[in-house]
Amino acid sequence: MGGLNEIATGVLVATSSYELTTSTVVAGYSRRCLVIDPAVTVDDLSELTAGLAARGLRPAVGWSTHPHWDHVLWSRELGDVPRYAATAAVTIAETGRDVILEEVEKAAPGHDLSLVGRLTPLGASAVAWDGPAAHLVVHDGHAPGHGAVFLPDSGVLVAGDMCSDVEIPLLDLGAADPLSDYRAGLERLASLPGVRQVVPGHGHAGDLGEFRRRVAADFAYLDALELGKPVSDSRLEDCAEWIRTTHVEQVRYYQRLTRRVRKDNFPERAWCHAPATGRSSTDGRAASRPIS
Repeated sequence: MGGLNEIATGVLVATSSYELTTSTVVAGYSRRCLVIDPAVTVDDLSELTAGLAARGLRPAVGWSTHPHWDHVLWSRELGDVPRYAATAAVTIAETGRDVILEEVEKAAPGHDLSLVGRLTPLGASAVAWDGPAAHLVVHDGHAPGHGAVFLPDSGVLVAGDMCSDVEIPLLDLGAADPLSDYRAGLERLASLPGVRQVVPGHGHAGDLGEFRRRVAADFAYLDALELGKPVSDSRLEDCAEWIRTTHVEQVRYYQRLTRRVRKDNFPERAWCHAPATGRSSTDGRAASRPIS
């Protein structure tokens, strides 16, 4: 993991070599901090803890943006503090716990499994803690109960697994309407006033101009997918094989729905509303790159 980089006053980001996974820390009062999505390997979390200690910071509260294995990790070094997620995310983390643990063991072995995914549901609009305001933007794009964190004082949006410069939109194909869910979530993020920087769950932090560019690229991808048009997206160039595979799966998914709608003579665009096919606690990442 790279060291903690202060991208705004009191907002620190560390990036793992594993899929460029980010961990975000918000410094609060009394030398305590909010830790968002600490990840990924055992060594990464140890380095994160050491980096916090070097700055005289101790975790006060944790937040998981969504219930995929690489966003529900923790370590005893980080301390016994409340760890929250949106209600829907906690439900998925609990019902899919066995799968999550398998994915952790396969991709990033050595974690204390008793701490993985142990989250408390939070239905509030903000994280209540002794620090800067941390507003929650909860939607179902990418995963149920996907909770981005917006820090209005610094203008930093911690977007979870959205608004990435290296990953295409990754839809929850187990949802009833995955494309509309993702579009609705993206619209909520795009409409936030005062965003000055964005931190994706995987990739690099970007300024306002980069945030707008990524939002536009994500909408263009969703539009092409929905309309059955060829996708032109730089994030598919020289990407990881699992990203390309996921893109193909998403294209085929909507092609099948389109054919089904035409066959049954459904109204135009009704094909977006597909029956649920069951949920997964992964986006394909675990099988792509295990850590030796």
